[in-house]
Amino acid sequence: MPSLPQDEVLAVTTPAQFKAMAHPLRQRLLFALGQTPATISQLAGSLSVAKGSVAHHLKVLREAGMVRIGETRQVRGGTEQYYQRAARRFEVPDGLAGPTTALLHAVAEEVVGSPDPMLTVRHLRLTAEQAAEFRGRLQGLVDSLSDAGDGETGYGVLVTMYESG
Repeated sequence: MPSLPQDEVLAVTTPAQFKAMAHPLRQRLLFALGQTPATISQLAGSLSVAKGSVAHHLKVLREAGMVRIGETRQVRGGTEQYYQRAARRFEVPDGLAGPTTALLHAVAEEVVGSPDPMLTVRHLRLTAEQAAEFRGRLQGLVDSLSDAGDGETGYGVLVTMYESG
């Protein structure tokens, strides 16, 4: 399914975007639309969620400018809409607990359902320079990944670095 090009990064700055990011199902929808545009029915089936619920949450994401309709096609007298993310990556400003908490809840749901998850937590003492270098290396690694295409297994990747208390 061809799709419109995505922006590389969308900075989350508006109240509507924060509201959209603050619900775990909307986070899961953004994950699901990460690689391939999909219809409401396809999303409902893959996430095991009612179509009405998916439609509602897609509307919130669309009004916030975080998803858009990439393509439409006529089927049996109706119009099928394929939704896609507006950006490859969303950036939330530091210090915002609501969207971060929703994201982590959404990731937790994905990890629990995975047959072979990998989760490592490690606390290190680093200098400011080491932390900046490590952050840059992590971001470079994630940015270097490319999608293998249809027919390959999908994987979620969560990379985080935070200053512990």
